[in-house]
Amino acid sequence: MALRTTAVLCNSLSKWAYNLSGFNKYGLHRDDCLYENEDVQEALRRLPGHVVDERNFRMIRAIQLSLQKSILPKEEWTKFEEDKLYLTPIVEQVKKERKEREEWEKEY
Repeated sequence: MALRTTAVLCNSLSKWAYNLSGFNKYGLHRDDCLYENEDVQEALRRLPGHVVDERNFRMIRAIQLSLQKSILPKEEWTKFEEDKLYLTPIVEQVKKERKEREEWEKEY
């Protein structure tokens, strides 16, 4: 019982923080807001073209809305349940490969 209550509370807190962040009001996903360092750029290069196109569309639309000082209608906001991490797993793989390469270069 306590474990379920804790899980529900944690999920509710996550949804609250997600909505408070504000990027969903522009139609962005969590991974759209990652800082583009070398690892993220490599992960973006590995993504399928249509996923990159969708990301670029969301980014341009968000910039346009920001310049107009407006947000999307509420029914078009990105919902917590629909926001999937499409880039984070690839970024983690790229970081792992980079660290492995650095270790290899250090040893040999």
